[in-house]
Amino acid sequence: MEIWMTAVKVVLVLYLIISYAGSELKEAPWFVLFILIYFSMNITIYIFKNTKVRAVLHIALIFLILVAQYRVYPLLIILLSINVFELGRLFKKEKLVMLLLTMIPLFYLHQNVFTAYFLATTLCFMIYMVIDLYSERLNRLREQTDVMRKNIQRLVNRLSSNEEYLRQSEYTYRLEERNRISQEIHDHIGHAMTSALIQMEASKRLMETGETEQALSLLQNAIQISKAGIERIRVTLKNMKPAKEQIGINRIKLMASEFASKHHIAVPLTHKGNLDVITPLQWKVLYENASEALTNVLKYAEATMVSIEIHVFNKFIKMVVKDNGKGAEKIKRGLGIIGMEERTAALNGQIITDGSDGFSVTTLLPLDEVSHKKI
Repeated sequence: MEIWMTAVKVVLVLYLIISYAGSELKEAPWFVLFILIYFSMNITIYIFKNTKVRAVLHIALIFLILVAQYRVYPLLIILLSINVFELGRLFKKEKLVMLLLTMIPLFYLHQNVFTAYFLATTLCFMIYMVIDLYSERLNRLREQTDVMRKNIQRLVNRLSSNEEYLRQSEYTYRLEERNRISQEIHDHIGHAMTSALIQMEASKRLMETGETEQALSLLQNAIQISKAGIERIRVTLKNMKPAKEQIGINRIKLMASEFASKHHIAVPLTHKGNLDVITPLQWKVLYENASEALTNVLKYAEATMVSIEIHVFNKFIKMVVKDNGKGAEKIKRGLGIIGMEERTAALNGQIITDGSDGFSVTTLLPLDEVSHKKI
């Protein structure tokens, strides 16, 4: 703002110098002194940040201009309006009020000065309005940028903590699963195999001493124990494997089916591509995002149908949950959408929402970085 106002003052002073050079007045030293004092005071105004000091300097400058127009050169009055506008802006006064104040000299100015002052005041007011308008816009943009920067930093911090939490959770889960399997093998299968081995060793010795009947009995027991151990291994492996309805697409199918039957809203589910490349962690995010989207449909959409589409492409996974409800002209990012964004961003993905035709939530997850991710 100060730069543009200074530029306007420079233009006005150049006009005054040219005008004075063509006049017949002989007060050149006083004119030069006034110009030097004028620029010195303006520079001083821009140096100080204190509002009161700047206001005093502006008032002194206005007084100097009013005196100089009588004592030095009448046309110096054209510098009055720009300083009055600056003073008004300093105290945040109405622009039209300041314009009316600058019009007061028009009632007593000589005809030779009247036109120049009127044109200078009008031009300064228009420039002042434009500069002030763009200054306000620039300040608003700066404030919005600061807010967005803080929000981005907050989201980055939350995403970092969420990603670390996911990594720690998966690592802890793996350790717990390994410990459980180890304990299962030790408590049941290990004991059974040890007992069978002991009985087979005893059977071998009995056969060497000729006690065939007892040896066969021990051998039969070892066989039974081995069979029981093998069965125990089979049962353990079966228990380790999740139920079919708890895995991937089947879990989402079950959720869609339960939602449709409970709330009487059709939920068609389609999928394309190789679903086997989707990792368990990605399935978890897809399931939770679909669940949250269905919950939002129930709360806000007034829809009769919600479609779920999952497409697996070469580089990314795309899931679209779209309803035929009333949609939304302006999308408000509530806790549900923010939660989806954070979960998805933790896997380097993205959430896209659209309320123009019904309401749709699109989840995009990359395959390259996450599907081969190791902890």
